[in-house]
Amino acid sequence: MTSDPVTVNVDTQATKVRSIFREGWFRSIPVLSKNRLEGIITRGDMMFLSSTKSNVEARVIMEHTKVLATPEMEIEQVAKKLIKSDTVQVPVVESTENMQVVGILSMGDLLKKLIQNSVETKNSDISKIFTRKVVEASYDDHLQKVWSLMDEHGFSGLPVLKKKKLIGMITRKDIIKSGHAIKGLDNVDRSIKVEKVMVTPPVVVTQETTVKQAAELMIKNDIGRLPVVENPIYIKKEPNRAREADLIGIISREDILGTYLS
Repeated sequence: MTSDPVTVNVDTQATKVRSIFREGWFRSIPVLSKNRLEGIITRGDMMFLSSTKSNVEARVIMEHTKVLATPEMEIEQVAKKLIKSDTVQVPVVESTENMQVVGILSMGDLLKKLIQNSVETKNSDISKIFTRKVVEASYDDHLQKVWSLMDEHGFSGLPVLKKKKLIGMITRKDIIKSGHAIKGLDNVDRSIKVEKVMVTPPVVVTQETTVKQAAELMIKNDIGRLPVVENPIYIKKEPNRAREADLIGIISREDILGTYLS
């Protein structure tokens, strides 16, 4: 758990919230009123905020929290709630009565704790749990198209292909950090293509990668999904990153966490 997380008040201007997202590595930011949790704002909320409404307050764009955690809850209980609600982070409150935020807990935190506790998984490798039908982006797609794909399919990141070879990954975080959508998706510079923003070379795994190895790579690199590949051409100094590879699937934090809970 991250103690004393960055928060905003209900009357904080959206432009300030967007600046916080750009300057940090936050997936979500709790919204408070007199130190009481009122809601949460995600990267997706900020990207779909129209530039014509960028001066609205946080209370207008926040979501009501789907999941809450308290300090005494068991790790497995919180993990199951996150997976069920399709949420990657959960605010931790002192109690559901006073709603005082004491921290924020992510799927990465939960995976790290499960590994530290030597919890056994149902599957030894990822071959039976990764997704084979993959939504892809092309290196020459425009950012607006990629963001629309993410929203349509509910993904926060996509593998990037060039000439049918995997060459990178692009996420919501990459787009926000790039600054090319600083005033919202409706004001994205349509001349900017994926290749200018994507992360390359990507961290990859193969079908033979163990569940624990995949989890450790996600934790180490603070990423939510890993391309599953064949015939990777690895970077010598970074053995888990491939200059190019044949994409055969993708595995997410939710997939990994689910097998620890089975």
